[in-house]
Amino acid sequence: MLSILGRPDSGQGFCDGISRRNFLKIGALGFGGLSLPQLLSLEAQAGITNSKKSVILVYLVGGPPHQDMFDLKPEAPKEIAGPFRPIETNVPGVEICEEFPMMARMMDKFVPIRSLVGAQSGHDAAQCYTGRVPRVREPSGGWPQFGSAVNKLLGPADKSVPPFVSLCYTTTHGPYNEPGPGFLGTARAGFRPLGPTRADMVLNGVTPERLQDRKTLLTAVDRFRRDADASGMMHGFDAFTEQAMGVLTSSKLADALDLSKEDPRVVERYGTGNPKIMMDANGAPRVPQSFLLARRLVEAGARVVTMNYSKWDWHGGLNAEGRANNSIFLREKEDFPVFDRGITALVEDLHERGLAEDTTVLVWGEFGRTPKISARVGRDHWPRVACALLAGGGMKTGQVIGSTDRLGGEAVDRPVTFGDVFATLYHNLGIDTETVTISDLQGRPQYLADPDSRPIRELI
Repeated sequence: MLSILGRPDSGQGFCDGISRRNFLKIGALGFGGLSLPQLLSLEAQAGITNSKKSVILVYLVGGPPHQDMFDLKPEAPKEIAGPFRPIETNVPGVEICEEFPMMARMMDKFVPIRSLVGAQSGHDAAQCYTGRVPRVREPSGGWPQFGSAVNKLLGPADKSVPPFVSLCYTTTHGPYNEPGPGFLGTARAGFRPLGPTRADMVLNGVTPERLQDRKTLLTAVDRFRRDADASGMMHGFDAFTEQAMGVLTSSKLADALDLSKEDPRVVERYGTGNPKIMMDANGAPRVPQSFLLARRLVEAGARVVTMNYSKWDWHGGLNAEGRANNSIFLREKEDFPVFDRGITALVEDLHERGLAEDTTVLVWGEFGRTPKISARVGRDHWPRVACALLAGGGMKTGQVIGSTDRLGGEAVDRPVTFGDVFATLYHNLGIDTETVTISDLQGRPQYLADPDSRPIRELI
């Protein structure tokens, strides 16, 4: 029997053991799986014909401390307030942490949300990518993450660039990892241009004509398996084949991932980082260049780019004299300026290149942090309220959404749910979450966000 897919692989593979690298070698990476007329029809229904609107989703692994970033409480007792002081921004009345001076100078281009509610209490990336609490009323196959749903609904804006690209580094600690495509299947998984996959994005001497001949042969050999396949998996392979053809016959994606083609002054603006820094069993790399890669990818035509950045699960608190004596505040003082530089360079870049109106940026983590700082755990997990940061997308920026009580422990004004944030992202892409559905494995229609979720009215 002719082997098409290659051997199983325990590395960067799918859940069934099939190697993503081997998919690429035969030209089988994820596309939309829809015919051109279907794609055009869906985009017309969404009101975004040939739209290049996009989303960059930044996951702060481990739960960022809202009281030390965007919701400081300087008048609270010292075991609440922490060591950082708020500074004024270029938006009157809005203050943020003193370690974010670059962001403060361009706060008119950002929107902090101080009243994010409904988080789960444990480390799990799923809610930040799906908007749903993990393992609660999940359909068979699980909820698809945002990028997979957009892939399904809109397909590619450019045939040579995957609609959904993941720059997320996986770790040995599963809950921090980006979830998969859920019931939408492997054809809607995020394209991961990391590691050995990069080497498969070029033809290495094979002409496009010869590659087309090989694609024709592959189709003929597999036709009988498609006819006999009841799971629909072979149709997913067809989708991968179509997208791989686009990737391999165009340099657009490879060029977007090649930072040597970027102006060195722009690269310098984002800052530098070492992929090994904080790349421990529970973390993610602190690599500011990922922000730049995300911008280059949406500029090339990607609809959704996801990335994880650094590790924010810092523990430790105050000593007997009320002074910071451990890692939490030292790590904040080290990491906040690097993050400040990277995120402001991204948003500034989007504005300078005319991409800000069409590109939404979302930054958040899985929960907030306890108001009270303890010597043992510092700011521990706190699901009752958290923060998020938004920019671009044609939204009304230069404002703050919501507020918390004097200790930063409860939302007292304008609570916003994870579903509301995702409804806003979909709205910015031209997708109505109140009417658009996707079918699960049983053919049942599923809404894109929880039924009570609505786009954040202050932003649109």
